[in-house]
Amino acid sequence: MRKLLLAGMVLAAMTTPGFAQSYKFVIVPKAMNNPFFDFARDGCEKRAKELGNVECTYKGPVEHEPATQAQIIQDFVTQKVDGLAISVADVAAMTKSIEAATAAGIPVITFDSDAPSSKRISYIGTNNKEFGVALGKQLLKLRPDGGKYAMISGGPGAENLAERVNGVREALKGSKWTEVPGSPSFCNDDPALAVQQMTDLRTATPDLAAIIPVGGWPMFAPEGFKAFASKSKKEMDAGKFTIVAADTLKMQLELLNEGYANALIGQRPFEMGEKAMDTLLAIKKGQKVPEIIYTGLDVVTKDNVATMLK
Repeated sequence: MRKLLLAGMVLAAMTTPGFAQSYKFVIVPKAMNNPFFDFARDGCEKRAKELGNVECTYKGPVEHEPATQAQIIQDFVTQKVDGLAISVADVAAMTKSIEAATAAGIPVITFDSDAPSSKRISYIGTNNKEFGVALGKQLLKLRPDGGKYAMISGGPGAENLAERVNGVREALKGSKWTEVPGSPSFCNDDPALAVQQMTDLRTATPDLAAIIPVGGWPMFAPEGFKAFASKSKKEMDAGKFTIVAADTLKMQLELLNEGYANALIGQRPFEMGEKAMDTLLAIKKGQKVPEIIYTGLDVVTKDNVATMLK
């Protein structure tokens, strides 16, 4: 009788919050110097605190370096963490990393950038093809007269960015817009390089009518971007040069509000971080999760930017 009583006490203790199983989940961005991922980190940490039995660790390469990202993931596999959420910098490299983590019994999901043919369980983020289409449609709405345009992308091995580029092209197909040779240029998520590429594009094609960065990189260096845009401000105000950019971080909204861009199409990285924690926890509990979880888009122009800044 005494043994049964003790067993019951132990079982009861293990089901109380103090004895609830805890999990260490890791969110791995493409690059930690990209402020976009700061919001995913903040969402991850907020949701982990709310859940109580989850720890959110945020670590990735300082700069966009797929090889370094792969090494960081291998280190976490060695540590036997409870789950990984990865923004895929390079599909080929990350497919191998995801396979290694899965073989070690660690569930892997992707966020922001996917590796759809890998062994990842779920993808959380933007429908990147629709994102690119939205960028192209916004340019077409602002400038139906057309002209020459160029795109700036990040890393050539990122599937999400390739989908955005294809989406822009799809939206502008059959219109009066034509893409210049050498587009897109690849900045490898380097804000300063992205600003320089904008300058180079205008120099190479003096009658360039629009630039579409499919990520927010040039605007993540606000002073450099402002210096570039200031030289084209009169043309922008006259509708002869247009910038439609991805993402809606505060610095970008401020630049748009000041007239240094024409429109922004934004993602929801904070929500990506939150949902990453929920999804990994559900997987650890043996629950079925959706393979694809889209977090939506926001269209911001001069008409609603003040509201977005509040």
